[in-house]
Amino acid sequence: MRKRGRRTRGVLAVVAAAALGVAGCDAVGGDSAAPSEKAKPSPKRTPVWDRSPGSVAAVGDSITRGFDACDVLSDCPEASWATGASPEVDSLAVRLLGRTGAARRSWNYAVTGARMADLPGQMAQAVRRKPQLVTVMVGANDACRRTTSAMTPVSAFRADFEDSLRSLRRALPKTQVFVASVPDLKRLWSEGRSSPMGKQVWKLGICPSMLGDADALDSAATLRRNTVQKRVEDYNKVLKEVCAEDKRCRHDGGAVYDYRFGTAQLSRWDYFHPSVNGQARLAEIAYRTVTAEKPLT
Repeated sequence: MRKRGRRTRGVLAVVAAAALGVAGCDAVGGDSAAPSEKAKPSPKRTPVWDRSPGSVAAVGDSITRGFDACDVLSDCPEASWATGASPEVDSLAVRLLGRTGAARRSWNYAVTGARMADLPGQMAQAVRRKPQLVTVMVGANDACRRTTSAMTPVSAFRADFEDSLRSLRRALPKTQVFVASVPDLKRLWSEGRSSPMGKQVWKLGICPSMLGDADALDSAATLRRNTVQKRVEDYNKVLKEVCAEDKRCRHDGGAVYDYRFGTAQLSRWDYFHPSVNGQARLAEIAYRTVTAEKPLT
């Protein structure tokens, strides 16, 4: 009897030990490993594109200088779509920075008559200000030559644009770039030719490759205008492709080229450059592109 009692107590001890072992495993989830610390949320990534840059520099040609917007044959930078202070235009800089901020932190280095070959020099000037955003609008003068054969070759246009962006990136890796497409010059001809005064002004030599002999509709004139238009389209393709290679560059997606402007958007002095109203429309397009959540296509 004594032996059986000891044997029974031994069996009970083994069972108890086994039960405790099972309980120990269950305390940490059976056969699973002990719970790890809570995973920390990954830090939010800073967006590549800042929709509210703190300063703006503009480069380009007469359109960005506001030429013939306010007075005949003169620049009017206060009416510039990019950096102007005119309340009628409500420029990109004013929309982004406010009126006081735009006066202090926006600069206009565009030059009337400039072509793409002039862009690297303008960009070098802009870099000294260390802007957070650079606006680019250039190309109309490359197509507006005395003859179609004098237009800037597409390869040279591309090379100078690439050089301009490279020089900017070397100096300011994080500065953003807004690139506007070249306007539709053929539409400009079709709209402006309805004005007798406009056609007289064009005879002074404004964009002769497109606007010369405005009333001529023969095959030679049609071929000339179509050749200019094709070159504008090629320039716009270059602007879009080169910009797409830079993650901090936004192209307007062809919005300026596609805009269906009328005579109200053209200068009443030359029927070529944007009027104050036209400058305001350009400012709207630029602001919409810069502040969009995603790039326009």
